[in-house]
Amino acid sequence: MLRSATSIGANSFEAQNPASKKDFINKIKIAAKELEETKYWLYLCKNSDNYPFDEKLESQINEIAKILYKILSTSLSNRDSL
Repeated sequence: MLRSATSIGANSFEAQNPASKKDFINKIKIAAKELEETKYWLYLCKNSDNYPFDEKLESQINEIAKILYKILSTSLSNRDSL
């Protein structure tokens, strides 16, 4: 979970200096994939008796998801204008 969660930030950070609009969208898409993997790991923790789970982390990842998907949606809809 640590690897996928930190990859969200790393790819989002890297997207701040893209080589092109396509590169920006690609980095955000990778961040979104890592976000979904992180949600999966949280789901496993939540539904397992053997792993710790913190609802605050689940809430935070859901907020990050809203932000990332809004960025991606806006970027894809504005792709031709930039």
